[in-house]
Amino acid sequence: MIIKDIIDEDYQDYKVPSMLIATSKCSWKCGVGCQNRPLSLQPDVNTKDSEIVDRYLRNYLTHAVVIAGLEPFDQFDELIQLVSAFRERTLDDIVIYTGYDTGEVMFMTSILMKYENIIVKFGRYVPGNEPHFDNVLGVKLSSDNQFAKRIS
Repeated sequence: MIIKDIIDEDYQDYKVPSMLIATSKCSWKCGVGCQNRPLSLQPDVNTKDSEIVDRYLRNYLTHAVVIAGLEPFDQFDELIQLVSAFRERTLDDIVIYTGYDTGEVMFMTSILMKYENIIVKFGRYVPGNEPHFDNVLGVKLSSDNQFAKRIS
């Protein structure tokens, strides 16, 4: 998968310690105020899915995978391949952060439903909206229009 970064131990995007994988594509639908603009300046890294999974499994502290900004659904074929690689070796939660609304990615989420323990955080960041606590993720989200849903 072509990514921007991996953070081996992330404690702010899900309720348990997670590996954060930052994807490399984005259509910039959120517009002004996107918190991921600096991430887009990092070089792309082409990493084998098996190496990402191995790296995750070697870390005894992490218990979930978060795939996030830029925009995971903008490289959906690679996303499915990575999820599949994880599912061959672990059933730990996989959380996918997207700026899309549910209707915009309905077809893609229907494909993801065949994998166990998939959670999707939906919704664009909207400057000026109030942050709120999301019970599914167990963390505070930046805009009150954002929410997470366990899809499988």
